[in-house]
Amino acid sequence: MARDAHATRQRLLDAATAEFAEHGIAGARVDRVAAAAGCNKALIYSYFGNKDQLFEAVFARDIAQFYELVPFDAADLPGYAGRLFDHYEAHPVTLRLSTWYRMERADVALPAVSAVNSVRLDRLRQAQADGSVPVHFDPVQLLVLLQAIPAAWATTNPELAAASSRAFRRRTVVDAVRKLLSP
Repeated sequence: MARDAHATRQRLLDAATAEFAEHGIAGARVDRVAAAAGCNKALIYSYFGNKDQLFEAVFARDIAQFYELVPFDAADLPGYAGRLFDHYEAHPVTLRLSTWYRMERADVALPAVSAVNSVRLDRLRQAQADGSVPVHFDPVQLLVLLQAIPAAWATTNPELAAASSRAFRRRTVVDAVRKLLSP
């Protein structure tokens, strides 16, 4: 029976996504990834190199999917923040992978992260240059806040998040970004 390399690679990425989201980079085990994907551990090294490179492939795929599902719109930053909140609610793995990346790989500039940030920063610079976005925060500060505000509910104590409805939490995110952009 012929092996379907693409399907095998996708199964490995799916299994590795779950493993890294649950255990982080240091805690992830390639033997568990291989078992979950139903293939030989040697294929991980053949397709991806080592565990760090496997994480990079997982994270790059997640970033690409995220960017497709939540396109950045400098003309509607409150709407973007709302969509980002929605994405974190529907896809908590994205936020978990990002958190592990920041905690365990802060010293590594991943090309996928740099590319997405570059696009968003360029769009913010342009929006500030044309006057549609205020300049009281520089683009980097603004992007950090635009990422943090929608993630706030997912990263706060569960008791606080449970004290309000999802609609209320989303509205809070959108309103906070709207106020952040007020003159």
